[in-house]
Amino acid sequence: MRIQTHNGFRTLRTARRAYASHPPRARLNLPTDYASTPLLHHSAKSALANSELSEEARNGTTTRINLFQAINSALAHALRTDLRVLLFGEDVAFGGVFRCSMNLANEFGGDRVFNTPLSEQGIAGFAIGAAMQGMRPVAEIQFADYVYPAFDQIVNEAAKCRYRVGSNASQSCGGLVIRMPSGGVGHGALYHSQSPESLFTHIPGIRVVIPRSPIQAKGLLLAAIASNDPVLFLEPKILYRAAVEHVPAEPYILPLSTAEVLKEGKDVTIVSYGTPLYTCQSALEAAERDFKCSVELIDLRTVYPWDRQAVMSSVRKTGRCIVVHESMVNAGVGAEVAATVQEGCFTRLEAPVQRVAGWSTHSGLAYEKFNIPDVVRVYDAIKTAIEY
Repeated sequence: MRIQTHNGFRTLRTARRAYASHPPRARLNLPTDYASTPLLHHSAKSALANSELSEEARNGTTTRINLFQAINSALAHALRTDLRVLLFGEDVAFGGVFRCSMNLANEFGGDRVFNTPLSEQGIAGFAIGAAMQGMRPVAEIQFADYVYPAFDQIVNEAAKCRYRVGSNASQSCGGLVIRMPSGGVGHGALYHSQSPESLFTHIPGIRVVIPRSPIQAKGLLLAAIASNDPVLFLEPKILYRAAVEHVPAEPYILPLSTAEVLKEGKDVTIVSYGTPLYTCQSALEAAERDFKCSVELIDLRTVYPWDRQAVMSSVRKTGRCIVVHESMVNAGVGAEVAATVQEGCFTRLEAPVQRVAGWSTHSGLAYEKFNIPDVVRVYDAIKTAIEY
């Protein structure tokens, strides 16, 4: 707020902010400190201690890189070791909007890394045809918001291919990966902020994967390329440069459809994936301090098919469950998780399952961050669950 003087009169004028930000005295909604969060590996020793890594990776070295560089590393390894791998999409040949394919066309040539016309339906259709001919195409949709023209190709062709041809046929879409940057960054507005993952979790025959960090991105992407199922790989764009950690230099794969317990607890289970995990971590640290409780945090990693047993095992222990995601609350991943927990853990629940998710509205340019879960909303959900 500013005070201006005009002709002897004092007038108040409010300084308008273009985007949502935390107030000066905020205690909870502070910017994420990626340099200290326990969700990232800040030393080589910590990174290499991951039991899911291959023995070769655990005995190797690490490089401190961000998420887009981890994606680039995984793509380079896949292209280098398997001649069937192709990489294509809009602007991919010179690095892509977020630089994930930087320098790959120079190393592997225009026959394997190339640009496509501005046609998402064409990109997906070409990728499906290539996969059915035995290739392992990695197609990039420049923003997840633009995947909708390809929805018919993905749902009616890629997802149904193996079921349609039967077990005796050799053709399938195994090896098909469709990458797309997703989620909000604070100022993406209508067409650069969407998280459309739940639309694809209704469709049998495809996997939907969302990594939370560079280590996860590299291992899950290599697993997706090696998978015999078509995979939609959504990359949280705000983490491309923000999330930096030590990543094993050697190639490795991480298991698909397997959740990871990031922090053990005994009073409340929080289930999330992608960027909101950092919000959940900040909220649970404050809640544990204020309410003297113990919170368990689970990363789904693969949101379809998701790891039901890991989640229900946790909820049977804690008796309380909160599901957090950035995409809209209506018919979202949280709805499916909540229903499954209610069916499988009803007699062990001490409080109703809560969903903390994006509001059911489009994302406007101004105050975009108000639409998605913040630390206060997750903190309040923990408080509600504990006090129920």
